[in-house]
Amino acid sequence: MSNLSEHATTSDPKAVETVRDLIGDIETAMLTTVTDAGLVSRPMKTQHIEFDGDLWFLTKKDTAKYDEILKDPRVNLAYAGKSYVSISGRAEFVEDDARKKVLWNKMYEKILDTPYDDPNLVLIRVTAETAEYWESGSAVKMISHLLKKAVGKGSDPKSEPGLTETVDLTSVPKP
Repeated sequence: MSNLSEHATTSDPKAVETVRDLIGDIETAMLTTVTDAGLVSRPMKTQHIEFDGDLWFLTKKDTAKYDEILKDPRVNLAYAGKSYVSISGRAEFVEDDARKKVLWNKMYEKILDTPYDDPNLVLIRVTAETAEYWESGSAVKMISHLLKKAVGKGSDPKSEPGLTETVDLTSVPKP
């Protein structure tokens, strides 16, 4: 895809709010971690907490992603819905039983095959650093553009349909 330097970067609160609105209704993100063999992505259910620059997920400690994040905390989250959002940041593990209990629901018990008070269960907090988003009026146009770009045609960043901007989230004030 495109290089970060090709786009205007902003820390405008309205742009941050736009990112919040764009990911608000998307249930699942693709979490990409760094491994010795390269990059690995897997689906993760985003916790429904007001986005303030942090995103929350639940996982078990006995997983590959846990080891990968311990070794290299750089991650990317990709959201796809009516719009597309790519969020880069740093992940860390948080032991907070009260927060786990608040975020927990029966679906997790089935997916993770464990209760919320399992000591193997841990929270992942991703502190977002940048977000790129594309608001597309037509997914067909976006897919067409991406395919053209993949084969070396239409690589002019100014021709990207609906690319809004890159948002610097490192200066977002936390409540």
